[in-house]
Amino acid sequence: MPTISLHFDPSVFAHLARASGDDTVHLTLSLGGGDESTEAAPAPVVPRGPLADLMQADLLHTGTELTFYQRRANRRGRAVVTPEGKLIVDGHASPFPSPSKAAEAITGNVINGWTLWHLPDGRTLDDLRRELRRADPQH
Repeated sequence: MPTISLHFDPSVFAHLARASGDDTVHLTLSLGGGDESTEAAPAPVVPRGPLADLMQADLLHTGTELTFYQRRANRRGRAVVTPEGKLIVDGHASPFPSPSKAAEAITGNVINGWTLWHLPDGRTLDDLRRELRRADPQH
């Protein structure tokens, strides 16, 4: 029977320590060859899709937690940005390719996720997009 060995970066444990009992924690596992000295370094993940430009401009980062609160509907949402530029929404197994699709998964309505999702500092994704356009008008 093969032995399974799991190695985690210390940041994983730090994230788990900060998580509350209601948080969904996502881990990605990959198969390795066993002997670390002969393993090739994993290829860097390149973000794609609607959030890619924000990530490549260093305005949005992997692991950023996005939230929203709709007072009238008394509805909250939480999502985390993946290295691929997708959003993992609490309660959903698969990541969503765009902010609007991620918001729709929670609200059940077609909705503009760019203006709905907020960063921890209060800015929206649309604010970041405007900031990118000001810095680089070609976007």
